[in-house]
This record gives sequence, structure tokens and C-alpha cells, in this order.
Amino acid sequence: MKVLVVEDEPKVAGALKEGLEAEGYDVTLAHTGEEGFFHVSTHAFDLIILDIMLPGRDGIEVLRALRQQGLKLPVLLLTAKDAVEDRVLGLDAGADDYLVKPFAFAELSARIRALLRRNKVDSENVIKVGDLEIDLVRRSVTRDCRRVELTAREFELLEYLVQNRGRVVTREMLARDVWKETARATPLDNVIDVHIARLRKKIDDPSDQKLLHTIRGVGFMLHEEQS
Repeated sequence: MKVLVVEDEPKVAGALKEGLEAEGYDVTLAHTGEEGFFHVSTHAFDLIILDIMLPGRDGIEVLRALRQQGLKLPVLLLTAKDAVEDRVLGLDAGADDYLVKPFAFAELSARIRALLRRNKVDSENVIKVGDLEIDLVRRSVTRDCRRVELTAREFELLEYLVQNRGRVVTREMLARDVWKETARATPLDNVIDVHIARLRKKIDDPSDQKLLHTIRGVGFMLHEEQS
């Protein structure tokens, strides 16, 4: 697990690095908000430990900028301030947890484990195809960090296509598995085509890269085209 620690106090940063590495984490240190932002923009991490009081851009500014860019990995804020308004400010900015200095390393370690467990569960419930994300638990969809509003049937259709991403899905499969029509007297092809058209308009029309493709004479496929 890769952890980024953004902390300007050398002794605190050194102690955190030593303690976390002893527990098996791969730790990168940054001493300013700008340095931390650069590391996140150029490397992949599983968790960020972010001090609020930093030279230059403070932790809140950095956190807001990261969340605005769509960063979803867990962030644990560190601060010397214990006022309720300070905790609220950090959480509203997008923090997942908040720890007040001074703190016991054992508590920090426990909070990190809890955040990583929570993030693992969340990631298993989120399927991604390119910049399209579908959260199966919250039943929410985003494309390039833009929320996509779908009807219940459209969501079920997209969920099926995403779960079969990279494979051709026929109209017969959609009728059977999405519409639950196993022995239909009248074909659902027109209904399916209308829903596909609506879904394509919502997820593909605003974007340059198309994800929902029609395979002529066969069916449909959701996949990310390689440039």
C-alpha cells in the first residue's frame, strides 16, 4: 500500500514515515502543499495523510483541488486545531477522517486500516469503463466527473452493459436479463432500441470518446476505444 504523507514538521514527518514503513507501507514524504499536489498528480497512492497547516497552499486548499479533479482515494487530515468548525471545514472539503495533534500512532494506524478497508469495499461496488463510473450500491453514474441522471430502467440497462463490457450483448439477452421477458409474444426490439438511444445520448453525446457501440446485425457493446 502506497501512502503519501504531506507534513511540514520534519520530526513529525520522519516519525510517521518510520512508523508506517515498519507496518509495511510504502511511504512518500512531501513538505509543502504544492509538493504534495505534484506527487498526487504524477504517482498513484492508496491513501494520503495531509496536514492542514502547510506553507504556501494549506491542506484544505490542496484537498479541495484534488477533489475537484475527481480524486477519490481516502484522505486523513492532521491538524493542531480541535474546534468543531475546523473539523467541519476539513470534512466539507472532502476529508474522509480527521485526527488532532498530538495523537497516538496506534490510533493513526487503526484509522488508516479502517479507511483502506472502507475504500476497498467501495471500489468493489464501483465499475469503471474509461471515464465512466457506475456505483452499484448508490445507483449513481458519472462520466468525466459529471453526474448522469438515469431512469431506473436505464440504470439497469447500463449496469448490464457495464458488467458485460467488452462483449457483444444481443437484444435477446437484454430482453431476457433486463426486461425479464423469457417467452415474449411480441418482440421488444423497438423498446430496447429506444432505451439504447436514450442511454447513448446521456453518456456519450457530451463526450468526444464514445463508449456505447452498435454492432450491426448483432447487438451492442460497451467498451473504451483505444486511440
